[in-house]
Amino acid sequence: MQFEDLDLIPPVLKALKEENYERPTSIQQQAIPLALKRHDILASAQTGTGKTAAFAIPIIQHLAADRAQQQKRKVKALVITPTRELALQIGESFTTYGKHTDLRNTVIFGGVGQKPQTDALKRGVDVLVATPGRLLDLMNQGFVHLRDIKYFVLDEADRMLDMGFIHDIKKIIASLPSKRQSLFFSATMPKNIVALSATILTDPKKVEVTPVSSAAETVQQYIYYTNKAKKRELLKHILTDEDMDQVLLFARTKHGADKIVRDLQKSKVKAAAIHGNKSQTQRQKALNLFKSRELRILVATDIAARGIDIDKLRYVINYDIPNVAETYVHRIGRSGRAGEEGVAISICEPEENAYVKDIERLIKQRLQVMEENPFPQTDRPMTAKEKKEDEKEKQRKRQEFFANRKKRQSTSGSRGPKRNGRR
Repeated sequence: MQFEDLDLIPPVLKALKEENYERPTSIQQQAIPLALKRHDILASAQTGTGKTAAFAIPIIQHLAADRAQQQKRKVKALVITPTRELALQIGESFTTYGKHTDLRNTVIFGGVGQKPQTDALKRGVDVLVATPGRLLDLMNQGFVHLRDIKYFVLDEADRMLDMGFIHDIKKIIASLPSKRQSLFFSATMPKNIVALSATILTDPKKVEVTPVSSAAETVQQYIYYTNKAKKRELLKHILTDEDMDQVLLFARTKHGADKIVRDLQKSKVKAAAIHGNKSQTQRQKALNLFKSRELRILVATDIAARGIDIDKLRYVINYDIPNVAETYVHRIGRSGRAGEEGVAISICEPEENAYVKDIERLIKQRLQVMEENPFPQTDRPMTAKEKKEDEKEKQRKRQEFFANRKKRQSTSGSRGPKRNGRR
């Protein structure tokens, strides 16, 4: 199937052709025709399947027809997503696919000054992409009204609930017109997600693509077993492969991500980290440098990496094995996107061996063990130095936990109604 077979308008087809899009992905083939017929959609699709285009293209097509019949520009489409990075990516997609139409979109999110965002809203937009907290803030201030919404998308619903946005989502839904088209996307469908979808959708059509339990078929998966003390040296050994010119590397903690970057920079490897302690400006600068290939390694925590979409990214490295098997699938899905080939490399220390078994059970396959390993894992107990470092790390995590909790309590107590510590 080609995009020309999906009954798309010429301006959209022209934009897709300019981006060298020829064949729609599975979710695009299924969801676009349903959305064009104005059905509500309940979609199970993980990151990397092309789902942004699956909802952006039909919305652009609907709005292009609507614009021909109205003069004043109002917010007609709303996309809610959990993170700043994902919101920015979605905004870029609407700009790309709709560049030959008269449509305008803007993105609003917290962590930065609101004036540029409110100025854009005052000038008038057709599509609003938002994170929940900032949207509610601007609604309360009177900058955003949802009474004209005709198209509503809730993206990454499972992660939204994991991040504590359920009450924010319910407030936003309560402000939407009852007559609208709603599209609901989630990588997983546990009972609480299905229950939430029932409050949003009317007689939805179900679309299911690449369930979270299956890793992308186009990603080759390898694993190195080593000891904790040798992880950094093993990483440097892996990076001697000059083909690995662009690598997204996952760390478990913000502190760990910064530590990896400092170590790589000492070895003259261009690297930067993105995580919750970085400003939005710092994160966006690092992401832009990575996209333009001026940066070889982008080190990210799982939350910060949500929504990162790099065309033709081949390499993902799990420096720390995630303790939730589904997270592994989300991580490696950053490579091998939309049919491209990818390579995922995991570095496993003894304490993470059990996590690997969980991952292999979930994806129903074994990770290929790398035999050429200069720092193989041994069964010896940790040395006194390793134990000391391990205890220091645990103490630091405890201190960070209590400091963050105190900060959240202070923030929620001084900035009005509490919404799970988020605004």
